[in-house]
Amino acid sequence: MQQRVLGDLKVSAIGLGGMPMSIEGRPDRERSVATIHAALDAGVTLIDTADAYHRDAGEVGHNESLIAQALKSWGGDTSSVVVATKGGHLRPGDGSWTVNGDPAYLKQAARDSATRLGVEAIGLYQFHRPDPKVPYAESVGALAELLDEGVIARAGISNATVAQIDEANEVLGGRLVSVQNQFSPKFLSSRDELDHCAELGIAFLPWSPLGGISNASELGSRHAAFAEVAKAHDVSPQQVALAWELSLSEVVLPIPGASRPTSIQDSVKAADLVLTTDELERLTTAG
Repeated sequence: MQQRVLGDLKVSAIGLGGMPMSIEGRPDRERSVATIHAALDAGVTLIDTADAYHRDAGEVGHNESLIAQALKSWGGDTSSVVVATKGGHLRPGDGSWTVNGDPAYLKQAARDSATRLGVEAIGLYQFHRPDPKVPYAESVGALAELLDEGVIARAGISNATVAQIDEANEVLGGRLVSVQNQFSPKFLSSRDELDHCAELGIAFLPWSPLGGISNASELGSRHAAFAEVAKAHDVSPQQVALAWELSLSEVVLPIPGASRPTSIQDSVKAADLVLTTDELERLTTAG
């Protein structure tokens, strides 16, 4: 598996997004664990989750606990696996999403996440989404304190603007290692943030890199150029999309979600898919 830089570490160029295994339409636990094991078997060393990845009220951290169980039951060495989780976004259990950027809340949420993951220090902790009621610097300041206290090993932000990236990096004293924003052939609005991360050498983790849970299977039919390039290489349009994203910058680390072993097994092959300059230009133009 090709490796890319995440702060002071190198991780797999393709990560695994855990969200589909814990929200609405989730599979049974056995299939979810098999999916995580398949990712590990394929060389994935970056797994993305959040305490808000759950379906019902009263099960906060469902996905974190699931991942912890799967790592524990896998037969291989998990010492190089980084679990990235997030705090500050909540699901009351009625299908809606809310935010809480209160520093005290974030610090407790991080400690709770560490407990569920069974780790002394979270590999990567990211502020999930800005809270308009709380100054951004105050929310990110909680991550700085968590770093200093050793509760988290690395800090990142999600759903951020270019200005927020700079503000967060300043508050963290240059210790910002990742930005996780939505980016895919369908959603290109975060290209400025991707390019800014490339300039700063900060990892950019596209979430929903295949267009989202409900749209990933239709990527080829929605984006003809990706389907045509996929046909030429005898691979899936999803592989082409991930390979294209990897080509945009060395800082890009896609984290496609999966709830079936076959899905992540297909996705990881994108790290070895070589597209021509003409193909990449065509895909970028089509996007």
